[in-house]
Amino acid sequence: MTMSTRLWKSNFQMDLKVHINNVHGSQMAAKITGTFTIDSHSFRFNAIAFGRIGGQNIGAKISKITEKELIRLGYDVDQVMMTLQSNLLQGDLTLPEGLKRESFVDD
Repeated sequence: MTMSTRLWKSNFQMDLKVHINNVHGSQMAAKITGTFTIDSHSFRFNAIAFGRIGGQNIGAKISKITEKELIRLGYDVDQVMMTLQSNLLQGDLTLPEGLKRESFVDD
């Protein structure tokens, strides 16, 4: 992949889709596991979500292997993480059947 392709991929609006696999916890704090997809490439993530004190906050993590794969594919890891966390905070995600937003979201 050329440098210009890498710069292009880091500067365009990323079409990142988030799917939640599981949520453990409550509205105050919850551990989230899921996947995100970019351009038909799927990756796993873990996140911790906190609510109420100071507003909503999400800390997402990916593995070093996922980081290396994102770089190999030409993505800016920081941009991917910001987009992933933004999607999680804004609720731009899909949930597994049977998991209701009300069980972990405090609107």
